[in-house]
Amino acid sequence: MNKSVFASVMALFLSACTNTQSVNVSENAAQESQQATMDVTKTNLQHHHWILTKVNGEPVKVVEGFLPPTLEIGEEFTANGHSGCNRYFGQAELEGDQFRVQGMGSTMMACPEPSMELEQLVTDVLSGWSKVTLTENAIMLNGNANNLEFKLQDWVY
Repeated sequence: MNKSVFASVMALFLSACTNTQSVNVSENAAQESQQATMDVTKTNLQHHHWILTKVNGEPVKVVEGFLPPTLEIGEEFTANGHSGCNRYFGQAELEGDQFRVQGMGSTMMACPEPSMELEQLVTDVLSGWSKVTLTENAIMLNGNANNLEFKLQDWVY
């Protein structure tokens, strides 16, 4: 009988810890989305690596075995990354708060249909002019038909 009481108390204790952790994650996510915006400049965009986290406000869905799309803006404002299936590259352009990747090229692999659909959406937004919003930890691209939100995840050496 003592063992069942002990097990019940431990289960209650562990579930309380789990609920607290979930609240903290939610609070952190809310804080990140409410961060102050930064000036959108070439300097603030360059030399960063972002990973797609949301499409049209919803968490990005990736086929098992595939990675989420990325955006990297490097030296001389070149852009490259993974678009869901293939790697892409091009010249980033910034005019005021409008961003695009001009002259985009990519590899030409075939992937499962959900990955190809995500890739088409990502490349459409990146190749067209999108309103860009920048925070300390994220970049949001609001295109004509779709919105992308990338989380900053710079390379660590």
